[in-house]
Amino acid sequence: MTIYLDYQATTPLAPEALAAMRPWLEAGFGNPHSPHRPGRQAAAAVAVARDQVATALGRPGGRLLFTSGATEAANLALKGAAWAAPRGRTRLVALATEHACVLDSVRWLGAHGYEAVVLPVGADGLVDLDRVRAAVDDRTILVAAMLVNNEIGVIQPVTEIAAIARAAGALFFCDAVQGLGRLPLPDADLIAVSAHKLHGPKGIGALWVRDGVMLEPLLHGGGQEGGIRSGTLSPALCAGFGAAAAVAVARMDADRAHVEALWARARAALDGWTVNGSTDARWRGNLNVRREGLDAARLIADVRGVAFSAGSACASGSGRPSHVLKALGLSDRAARSSIRLGFGRETTPDELDAAIGLLAAAAAEQGLVPA
Repeated sequence: MTIYLDYQATTPLAPEALAAMRPWLEAGFGNPHSPHRPGRQAAAAVAVARDQVATALGRPGGRLLFTSGATEAANLALKGAAWAAPRGRTRLVALATEHACVLDSVRWLGAHGYEAVVLPVGADGLVDLDRVRAAVDDRTILVAAMLVNNEIGVIQPVTEIAAIARAAGALFFCDAVQGLGRLPLPDADLIAVSAHKLHGPKGIGALWVRDGVMLEPLLHGGGQEGGIRSGTLSPALCAGFGAAAAVAVARMDADRAHVEALWARARAALDGWTVNGSTDARWRGNLNVRREGLDAARLIADVRGVAFSAGSACASGSGRPSHVLKALGLSDRAARSSIRLGFGRETTPDELDAAIGLLAAAAAEQGLVPA
C-alpha cells in the first residue's frame, strides 16, 4: 500500500462527489444544452453545481464559467482580459512564483504586443508590496497573484495586492486552486479554481468573473457559458465539482486543524531539514523542505512506498529545477535537494510517521544523517 503525500498534485475523490456524479454517468446522459427533457434534467444538475461552487467561492454575484480545468480558466482570464482591454492598457503583472499556466500566458501575451512584468519575491516567497505598487499604473490591464502557492504553500498578501490593482483601475486575477475550501478568498475580479484539488473529479475547473468584467472568448463554437466558453459541459463532472466544493466548505475548519497537527508532527520529525518559504504565511498542508546534498529525484525513485514530489506535477518531466524555488534565490543544487510533502483530509498520523521513517532511511543511504 502506498502512503499518499502529494495532495497539491491531486486529491482522492470524495464519496459525496462520486455519489453526485453517478446518476449522470449512468442513466442521465442527456446533453445539458439540449431542449428536450433529458437535456433539461442535465441542465438542472449543472445549475445546482454552479450554485454550489459559487457558494463555496463566497460569490453569489458574477458569472461562474465551467472550464476543463484551472489551466484553461487562467488562460481565459489573462488572454480574455487582455484582448478586451481598453485602448492604452497594455501591461500585465504577475509574480515570479505563479503557476506555469499564468506565467506562460503572461509571457505569451508579452510576445504578442503586450507588456509582461514578472515581479520577484523574497527568500520567504512573499512579494514586496512596494514592488507591486511600482509596477501597477494606468497602463495595467491585470495583476495576477496566487492565493496559496502550489509548490511551497506560501500565502500571498492578496487582499493588499487586489487593493493596489483596483486603485489603478486594473483587474485582479487570483489563482485560488490551492485555496478554495481551505481559506477565505480575496475580493478579486477573476478567480480560477479546479475540482480535483479539493476532492472533486479531474477534467473540470471554473473561472469566476465579476459583473461588468469583459472577456474575449478563448474558445469559439456553440456559444455555451454565456458565449464566453464554448463546449458541451459534462453534467457528471459539474455535479462532482459542486458536491466536492460543498463538502470542502463544510469541513474547512476541521480540515485546517487536521493538517496543522500533521504539519507540527512532520516538522518535529524532520529535524535538520530546512523549510522552503515562509513558515508563518503558509497553508500547512504543504511542507516543502530541503536537505543539503540530497538527490530528491533519487529519493523519489528509492522510496517506493510513499507518493510525494519534488515540485509541481505539471513540470515533473521537464528536468529543470523548480522555477518557484529558484525565485526564492535557491541554487539549482538546493532546488534539486528539495521535496514536497502534501497531506490532507485522509492522511493519518501513523501514515505520516511511517512515511517520514522511510524518507529518513532512504536519505541516510545517500550519506545524509539527521543533524
